[in-house]
Amino acid sequence: QVQLVESGGGLVEAGGSLRVSCAASGRTFSSYTMGWFRQAPGEERDLVATIRWSDGRTYYADSVKGRFTISRDNAKNAVYLQMNNLKPEDTAVYYCAATRPYYSGSYYYPQNFESWGQGTQVTVSS
Repeated sequence: QVQLVESGGGLVEAGGSLRVSCAASGRTFSSYTMGWFRQAPGEERDLVATIRWSDGRTYYADSVKGRFTISRDNAKNAVYLQMNNLKPEDTAVYYCAATRPYYSGSYYYPQNFESWGQGTQVTVSS
C-alpha cells in the first residue's frame, strides 16, 4: 500500500477557495488512480473526484462539477484538489485515496480504493 498524507484544509468563507494536497510515498505513484472523498458528521463517505492513472481522465461528483478541479503531479508524487466557490455544504473531512497499482476497475466507491490518508478538515462558513 502507498502512504498518503493530506494537507491544506482549513476555514474559509462561502464563495472562497481552498486547495488541499495529498503527498504519497513510493516510487510507483503514477500507477495509482487517485481520488478525493469527503465525509460530513453522520454521513457516509462520498466520492468527490478521481483522476485515472492511465490517461489522467477525471471524474467529478455532480455536486462539485464546475467548482472543483483534481490534478496530479507524478514527478512530485502528489495529487491536488482545487476548490472554488465553496459552499457551506462542502464542509467535511476530505480524504485522499489510492487504488492498487494499475487498477482498471470501477473507481466510484470507497471499496475500490486500497490506501487512505488521515483526512483534512474543510469548513465553509456562511
